[in-house]
Amino acid sequence: MQYRLNHQDLVLILALVRGRTLARASQLLAVDVSTVFRSIRRLESALGQSLFEKSRGGYLPTAIAVSLAAQAEQAEQALQVAQVSVQQGGEVVSGTVRLTCTDAVLQHVLLPALAMFMPRFPALALELTTSNDFANLSRRDADIALRLTQTPPEHLVGSRLGIVHYRVCASPAYLAGVPSRDLAQLAWVAADDFIPDHPGVAWRREHLPGVTPLYRASSMLAVAQMVRAGMGVAVLPQFLIGGLTVLGEPLGGHDSALWLLTRPDCRALRSVVTLFGQLRSAINLDPL
Repeated sequence: MQYRLNHQDLVLILALVRGRTLARASQLLAVDVSTVFRSIRRLESALGQSLFEKSRGGYLPTAIAVSLAAQAEQAEQALQVAQVSVQQGGEVVSGTVRLTCTDAVLQHVLLPALAMFMPRFPALALELTTSNDFANLSRRDADIALRLTQTPPEHLVGSRLGIVHYRVCASPAYLAGVPSRDLAQLAWVAADDFIPDHPGVAWRREHLPGVTPLYRASSMLAVAQMVRAGMGVAVLPQFLIGGLTVLGEPLGGHDSALWLLTRPDCRALRSVVTLFGQLRSAINLDPL
């Protein structure tokens, strides 16, 4: 008669997949090492196939063990959702939402907002990716995007969270070492050509056409880090300015906006709608 797997079998496999060693698996299961060893041997015998291969690095799961561990994780997550539902006395927001933004927006805007409300949604999982374009929403690689733009694509829907101003900035240490604050005479740090329409690029070409940046970086977060390291000046959005010295007023006519966007079909997903609403309430662009 074919052996019927039970929940405890899956828990055992998952513990050894995660722990990689009998000792670590025994800690996860709160049993002794010999119990884990005997249980695995007994299960492999009942199934008629190996679940793990012993190596110098520990116990390596076979393909069937990897598959069973994935099923065990799904069962574990389902139980967690059920437990949260019981504790909260009602329906729980669960599922996985894929969210994309630039690395600068992630660190300085998104993460502080997530820290405010995500503990209230223990069954809601997030997958975060950093990107500088809208293609991943169009390709359905993401459900929600935070983007700096004045003209979001028409096929997406969302909310404008606020205006983002830009200023020329430098570190106090860099300014202390230069004889003049004439912008045309300073070392410039700029984003690479991957964002040619960036407000800072457009402003520099308009007002300082003779300036060629001495340093370039592949993201605005990297540009800001280079400025903080004292390598030169750059045009930065307001949420990256903290701790730097601003040189002049906000760049008139070169503002942007922070948009929270999603696909129209995602508005039927409770998980996406919940995260969208929480982000819209939590994100607050600090004034200059």
